[in-house]
Amino acid sequence: MSYLNPPEFVTKMIDAGETKAFMSTRDTVIRAYMAGAILALGAAFAVTVTVQTGQPLVGALLFPAGFCLLYLLGFDLLTGVFTLVPLALIDRRPGVTLRSVLRNWGLVFVGNFAGALTVAVMMAVIFTYGFSMEPNEIGQRIGSIGEGRTVGYAEHGAAGMLTLFVRAVLCNWMVSTGVVAAMMSTSVSGKVIAMWMPILIFFYMGFEHSIVNMYLFPSGLMLGGDFSIMDYLLWNEIPTVVGNLVGGLTFVGLTLYATHGRTAPARNRPAPRKADAPAEETRVKADA
Repeated sequence: MSYLNPPEFVTKMIDAGETKAFMSTRDTVIRAYMAGAILALGAAFAVTVTVQTGQPLVGALLFPAGFCLLYLLGFDLLTGVFTLVPLALIDRRPGVTLRSVLRNWGLVFVGNFAGALTVAVMMAVIFTYGFSMEPNEIGQRIGSIGEGRTVGYAEHGAAGMLTLFVRAVLCNWMVSTGVVAAMMSTSVSGKVIAMWMPILIFFYMGFEHSIVNMYLFPSGLMLGGDFSIMDYLLWNEIPTVVGNLVGGLTFVGLTLYATHGRTAPARNRPAPRKADAPAEETRVKADA
């Protein structure tokens, strides 16, 4: 499996965050778009398998295929950059600023949403034969998911919002663990095995993932789900994004950095060079 010890892969986490902070607008959006689209296809696949077999565990076992593919291809999910990019700021990497972190998050959010929405439209066409008939059984299930995880929370008021938030925190605790797990190995098989386990947990447990929901809920609206765009935003997407940020950064990024970050190999830490910072800032401004 070619296992890397924690100080080594924590250094890789910081390096990855630094690279993403300085990535061009074009590359950031393209990679985020493809990540959102592939994850959405994985979610559609998992729901299809669940409906056809009647076994949610089978769908959950197969869902990580999409997640593994998108990370092996070097694409980015909002849940992942929530965890990685701030570490470059905390580690004081030259040129990394709060503005560059927020810029990355914003671009990845837009790219993920566009990719997931593209697949939502395509799958809605398939489930309804080009909107010429009522949704098939799979389309109906997606619509019911949207209802249950929006108005279903709203019916419980503050308790429902708390439940939604906690599910979102737990989700990115697992998802970001999967992102980091891929850095523990230098082999494809090792990366896939390490990613598969926490992603299986999050999906089967019904935790709230902001990018999966970017597919499920717009698709649900197109397939006749009895909820509104405002229900989706207020009773799912916005609280889920906040919970995903808290879960990934707090329980994965900061904890690993706090206990292993300062013991990372010194040779992997680039020495600060004052001349580099203005150049990096210029690059960020040019891309913004």
